[in-house]
Amino acid sequence: MHISDGVLPNSICIGGYLATIGISALCIKSKMDTQELPKIAVVTSVFFVASLISVPLGPTSVHLILAGLVGIILGPMAFPSVMLGLILQAILFQHGGLTTIGVNSLMMGIAALTAGCIFKGFKKSHNRRIIISVGAICGALGTLLAAIILALLLVTAGEDFYGVAKIALAAHLPVIIIETIITGVAVAFLLKVKPDLIGVKLQQ
Repeated sequence: MHISDGVLPNSICIGGYLATIGISALCIKSKMDTQELPKIAVVTSVFFVASLISVPLGPTSVHLILAGLVGIILGPMAFPSVMLGLILQAILFQHGGLTTIGVNSLMMGIAALTAGCIFKGFKKSHNRRIIISVGAICGALGTLLAAIILALLLVTAGEDFYGVAKIALAAHLPVIIIETIITGVAVAFLLKVKPDLIGVKLQQ
């Protein structure tokens, strides 16, 4: 899903950087808590590893994103977490590109933020099945939204990438199913062992 250097117009890459810096600043300003740094570090590491293992697909790639799970656990801090993971991937492993860190962060970060906002609306539910179901849906939505943003970004590269955009979107359908299952299972596990990690307080 990472977009490589040289694919998108310079104007899109610059705009991506500006938007990413702005959103990250807002997220950090509104929600930054030094006590949550260990949690942010762990989730960023999980995202880093999961999205590093990819199958190349033209100018992009298919891999696990876990945007939904990152959003569920970190809320607003999901965006800076995703951005940091992508920066490390680009610098350490040349995964994606340095000029496209901004657009890649928008692609996966916005998906994570959206999933986190949706899950937040169900945190007060005392029904485990509802929470787990919503978590699974957020996992699917995170990947679907990221894939849609990816396709839209590729379209800006010109008509030559229209076909690639369609293929990239279709190729993520199996990933959506996998992430639905993974996120649902992860939420169910966290509800059992540490519900406060996802901001849920269940009645005893």
